[in-house]
Amino acid sequence: MAHGRAIFHQRGRLFMTTSKHWIKFLARAGYASRGIVYLIIGSFTVLAAFGAGDKKDSKGALRVVLDQPFGDVLLATLIVGLAGYILWRLVQSLLDTDDHGWSPRGLMVRAGLLASAFTYTTLALFSASLLGALPDSGSGGGSGGLAGAISGLVGMRYTSLGLGVVFLGVAIAHWWKAAQRKYAAHFKATEQQMSFIHPIAILGLVSRGAVFALISILLFYRFFNADSTSGSTPDVKDALEFVQGLPFGQWLLLIMGIGLILFSAYSFAESVWRRINVKDAGLADQV
Repeated sequence: MAHGRAIFHQRGRLFMTTSKHWIKFLARAGYASRGIVYLIIGSFTVLAAFGAGDKKDSKGALRVVLDQPFGDVLLATLIVGLAGYILWRLVQSLLDTDDHGWSPRGLMVRAGLLASAFTYTTLALFSASLLGALPDSGSGGGSGGLAGAISGLVGMRYTSLGLGVVFLGVAIAHWWKAAQRKYAAHFKATEQQMSFIHPIAILGLVSRGAVFALISILLFYRFFNADSTSGSTPDVKDALEFVQGLPFGQWLLLIMGIGLILFSAYSFAESVWRRINVKDAGLADQV
């Protein structure tokens, strides 16, 4: 009996160690995948500011990946990374690995993490539909099937109000994180490395926060104008088009594009130096 318990505990430790490594790998792959998506969005935004290209949202960025040589392989790899990012966001939100707690601000941050998991789930499903991996996905890019059903839910009026509140909260959290350098506590890097990470992180977080704030404004507009609830839900591309329509919109769009490229660099930095805290999730020791 004792021998059997010993074998059970040994296998349990092996499982926990394996889980730890897989969580770490998938989380880092997820940050890298997010970096690729925002690098494409930011690059096309800069080109659009000069009138040399079209603005892209997250789905447009994925279509760009698919159009490359061996695009289906690249997109399938990106889906794995997105799945890892979704898993890590769920772990962060539900198990509170970063100690945000149960205060109103902490709950808002955790709600933002949960919303991020949901958003990237729709993006991963859309990616799968581009590869024809979802039923009834068609060749047009995922308007049908499961991805289409989720998009239809998000487009409901009161869901738009809820998303507007969440996106505004996430925008404020981004700005607060940049102003207070809260991100630094989650990095395991030398002082010299952080001297490069700080400006990239601050500018990237401010820029992404601005995009989220603009999306929240468009979502609030959708809620308060019942006639506008038809059509697609506002996204990054809509926010960028809103910026372009402002006075000096071309220059604002250029600044926004550069900021999103910096956010992609911040994501790549997270994929390398971010602390993946799985101890508080009950999985393994912190790294």
